[in-house]
Formats: sequence, structure tokens, C-alpha cells
Amino acid sequence: MTKYAIIIPDGAADEPIEQFGGKTIFEAAEIPNIDKISQTGREGLVQTVPAKMSPGSDVAMMGLLGYDAQRYYTGRAPIEAVAMNIQLEPTDWVFRCNLVTIADEKMVDHSAGHISSAEGAKIVEDLNKILGNENIKFYPGVSYRHICVIKGMDFDVYTEPPHDIIGREVVKNLPRGKNAELLVDLMAKSRQMLIDHDINKIRRDLGENTVSSIWLWGQGKKAAMDSFQSRFGLKGVAITAVDLVRGLAKLIGFDLIKVEGATGFADTNYKGKAEAAIDALDKYDLVFVHIEGPDEAGHAGNAEMKKKAVERIDKYIVGPVYKALQKYESWRILVMPDHPTPVKSQSHSGKPVPFAMAGTGISPTMNNPFSEAYAAQSGLKIEKGCELMEYFIKS
Repeated sequence: MTKYAIIIPDGAADEPIEQFGGKTIFEAAEIPNIDKISQTGREGLVQTVPAKMSPGSDVAMMGLLGYDAQRYYTGRAPIEAVAMNIQLEPTDWVFRCNLVTIADEKMVDHSAGHISSAEGAKIVEDLNKILGNENIKFYPGVSYRHICVIKGMDFDVYTEPPHDIIGREVVKNLPRGKNAELLVDLMAKSRQMLIDHDINKIRRDLGENTVSSIWLWGQGKKAAMDSFQSRFGLKGVAITAVDLVRGLAKLIGFDLIKVEGATGFADTNYKGKAEAAIDALDKYDLVFVHIEGPDEAGHAGNAEMKKKAVERIDKYIVGPVYKALQKYESWRILVMPDHPTPVKSQSHSGKPVPFAMAGTGISPTMNNPFSEAYAAQSGLKIEKGCELMEYFIKS
């Protein structure tokens, strides 16, 4: 039985960066292991985000897992609700609830300084006391990422992801559409509630970004997806610190491995994720490892942080997993970002991303290191992201 490993440096694809002499993150970073996979296997481009869909990790990740978002996608928040074991009725509306920092009426930080999960949980507890009722409930998640469920109302609204409006005026990016006024009202009331919140007093004293407001977005209704094993005949497991990926994994029947010290940020436990992945290879057919750090660095506009995160992924995750796979008689590895998060724009892009795969039955093609430019030159482009999984497993 072939063993498969997929490693996702979230948002790592980028554009040429002046700070690195016009090189992208992948070109500037020391990534000998990813380069070797590219040089000994196949490199190409894949369009993970379908045309006319927003370039979120939810849509992109669904595609690279082999699922057509145009068929299965109901919204980001319902996926995260699955990860958090929130029981939903078919008529419930689910919203992602970020804790954000707003200053001078502009979005400054989509994560309130990457607030801790303990601080976030306390704020969510108080949100329920003050803003919650029998039809509105808030659920604590990880760090700044939480969930709001609204019953008894129907929505047809457009919402902006807060990480895509950094530096922009808040008032021009508020929810709009049918019953959007409820969402706007909740966000406005949260601002008043949070001004003198105890958590903010402490964060202010420490010089950390305070929580100015909640931000509601990513709405949708209860999600359902076919199992990965029924479609591809493989038993899978996911290793991630992010509820979005955990939710997708649960929806398609993957098991989950929790790694101590995995934060969903650039300071995550890289070695721990690799060790968990290597141990899982004996038990599972496919191991899926997701690392959020490059994406968060892209949103922060921090090129050096993003480069270091990619280098750590290469050294501490890709290298050890690549080596461990080779003890099996048949194996394959795939490394790719889900979407670009360019440092310059600090927001997601829907452009195609490079991928590299190597292993049993995959013959070398171009012998080039891994980069956006070489991937584009390869002549291999998969136009529908949901077809990449079958290409990786069966080609």
C-alpha cells in the first residue's frame, strides 16, 4: 500500500519582494528539501480557487483536498463549527467571529495581536452574557477565531474577511444585505462593551493590541461532504492548529492529531508536527500536515517572518517526513500552499499556486528548484484544484 504525505505551508506563495532583491519568498528562502522534491519529481501550477469565488483558505483547501467548492461550499464558519463540535440545525446561520483591533476607524489587526485562547474565551463568555440570548450564541475557539450562531432569522449578506481589509476604513466594509443591520448592531455593541474590558486593561498596560470589536463574516449554513475514503480509498489523518482545517478534515472523515505547542502562528511546534506525521504513517494511508505561519506573516506584511516560517517548515517538517516516507516500499509526497498571501497586499490572492510532488512512479521533469516562476514554466497546470488530488494519488 502506498503511503502519502501532503504538507501545506498556508499562504506561502507570493510575488517578487523588493526586500529580497525581487525574489519571492520561495526563491529567497533556504528550502533544500522542497527543492529536492521539485527537482526529483514534478513541479506545476494549480488553480485552487474557482473563478468568481473568494480566495479564502476554506475554498482553496477544499479544492486541494479533492472537493469542488462550487458543489460543497456553504461558508467558512459552518466548517469551523464542525471542528468545534457545535450542533447546528439546518436553518441556523453560522458566522466566524474574529476579535479585531480597530484604530482611527480603520482595521489595524484581524487577530487583536494574536490574543491568547484563554483571553479570547473570557471575552466570548462575556459576549454571551451581554449580547447573547436564546437566538444568538457565541462559541469560543482558538486565539482570535470564534463562532457566532444566529437562529430564527434568514440572511443574504456580503461580508468582508477582516484580514483582507487591513488599513481600510471599517465603515466602508461592514456587512451589507438582507438583515445585515443585526450583524452591524452586534459589532457596534461589542465595541462599547470592550472599551473598558478587564482583558483590554491588561493588554493596554502590556503595550499589546487591544480587542476593539468583534467582526462577523464567513457566514453559511450546516455543511456536509462525502468521505475521503469512499472517494479515494485511503484512510487519512490531519495535523493542524486551525479550526478551519480541522473542520474540513472531520467533514471528509479524517482523524485528527493534536500536537502540543501547535499555535496556528509562526511560533508553532514544527518538530512536534513532523514527529506526529511520521508516527502516523504506519497507521494511516495519507497524512495531511497544515502550517498556518506563512499566511499569518503575509497578513502582517512581514516578509522576514514569512521567509523564516517557510524555512522552518522545510527543515523541521518537509525534510524529516520526506526521509521517513522512503522507508516504505511505495510512497509519494506533495508540498504546496493553498493560495498566495502576498506580503505587499497583506491579503489572499486567487492566483494559481506552485506545487511539487515526488515519489514512487513520479518521474523527474524539469530538474528546477521550487518557485512560482519555475512552476509556471513547467507546462503542467491543473485548472481545477479539485482534480489535483486524483492526479497526485493515481497518476
